[in-house]
Amino acid sequence: MTAPSATLRDLTPQQRRAFAGAWFGYLLDGFDFVLITLVLTEVGKEFHLSLPVSATLVSAAFVSRWFGGLALGAFGDRFGRKPAMVASILLFAGGSLLCGLSWNYWSLFAFRAVVGLGMAGEYGSSATFVMESWPRALRNRATGMLLSAYPIGTILAARAYAVIVPHSSWRWLFFLGVVPAAFALVLRRTLPEAEDWRRDQARADRSGPTSAGALLTSARAPVNAVIAAVLAVSLVLIFSGHAGPWYPALIAVIVAGFVTYAAQLAGRGWPMVVGLMAVVFAAFLASWPIQSLLPTYLKTELHYNAGQVANALTWAGLGYAAGSCLAGVLGDRFGTRITYVTGLLLAALLVFPVFALSGDSSIIFVWLLLFVLQATGQGSSGLLPKFIGDHYPVRTRAAGLGFTYNVGALGGAVAPLAGARIANSLGLGEALALLACTLAVVTAALVAFDVPRRLATLARYDIDDGRLDPSEVDRPLATDPGPAAVAVPTRKANA
Repeated sequence: MTAPSATLRDLTPQQRRAFAGAWFGYLLDGFDFVLITLVLTEVGKEFHLSLPVSATLVSAAFVSRWFGGLALGAFGDRFGRKPAMVASILLFAGGSLLCGLSWNYWSLFAFRAVVGLGMAGEYGSSATFVMESWPRALRNRATGMLLSAYPIGTILAARAYAVIVPHSSWRWLFFLGVVPAAFALVLRRTLPEAEDWRRDQARADRSGPTSAGALLTSARAPVNAVIAAVLAVSLVLIFSGHAGPWYPALIAVIVAGFVTYAAQLAGRGWPMVVGLMAVVFAAFLASWPIQSLLPTYLKTELHYNAGQVANALTWAGLGYAAGSCLAGVLGDRFGTRITYVTGLLLAALLVFPVFALSGDSSIIFVWLLLFVLQATGQGSSGLLPKFIGDHYPVRTRAAGLGFTYNVGALGGAVAPLAGARIANSLGLGEALALLACTLAVVTAALVAFDVPRRLATLARYDIDDGRLDPSEVDRPLATDPGPAAVAVPTRKANA
């Protein structure tokens, strides 16, 4: 007989507490991270910056995210998911405080990079922690509901913006973001460790080193430190607009550095890691032009005041939160990939009506369109942690998820720059619609054909090797025979 499907009512008090601790931290993450998008115009005026230069401050946090995802993920693989979650929240709360104390463009750029370190670690450690604490039949719901915390954080940030900025300095927004972090830290201290991680630690037949062991051997550690420094300098030069004629060469250096880390994490499965990065990169290019420049669009194109901007972002955030939860339910029912692809294609159709509006359009109609757009496009991204995590075994999952997602998240650094530059020719609304639609379709294609899994098969890399339970993988659609059906040799466990 088939075992009955698990439901939310089947969760133990310990599993509910684990989710609550992760959810609240991710809410604070959303609050702190989105603050810069709300005050781009105010910061630009104070520091005398153009819109394209101001947009690089959004990109600054993405520049450091790859390192935060890799380092804190490796820390979580070695010492546990819970300590990595605590370290993450300390980093982005401290970074937010420093942003409020910034004195010029470069200081704010650097402090936004600190926020990015914590943001990356928070995403990878929290998503992995919740997935590994909940039953496998509920893991799409776990990640979807977890990511609903992020837009709730953005809603709180928008409401704070409406109350604080019209009457005071933009700096107080960043100071405010630090206050609730103490509560999150207290909450997380009492959490149990993730079940899958504890079981994996107890296994006698664990195959292969953890991510920390792979990256920090005596031979590799010095080389990896040099690679990290070169990548950091290259990314800062590119996204601050100071690459000059070295732009193509720096891009090549960055790609080579990331592939080197991917090879250390996944061995011959590095093409799969690159494929996952491409999926996330396209997903961020589809969503982050809107995420980062929507407040600017509402203020400059539709001429909204601070209160109207806050209301519009509130409805957009509610759509994001509702869509994340709904995507989780549908993902557990119909499969991760088919649900994600459907959401992306619906968003591609809805984006043009949103940005065809004028300042005379009904505000309620704008709210409704933003709610539905974010529910379908951004909401479906709640399935990304499950999609990525399915490709990694427990021993490298936190670093694999954190690194893959946050390298791909560089698409979020490119997005505001691309949106601002295209807007110079087409207008801001048209630029946002074009980027969002095109990249949503590209992301849907990459996910629908499960390109990372196909690349793993071509590399003769067995994704299922080393899992606690291979049945947790979201298999290809029934109509797609795909390369996942092809038998590949299993890697032998290390002696």
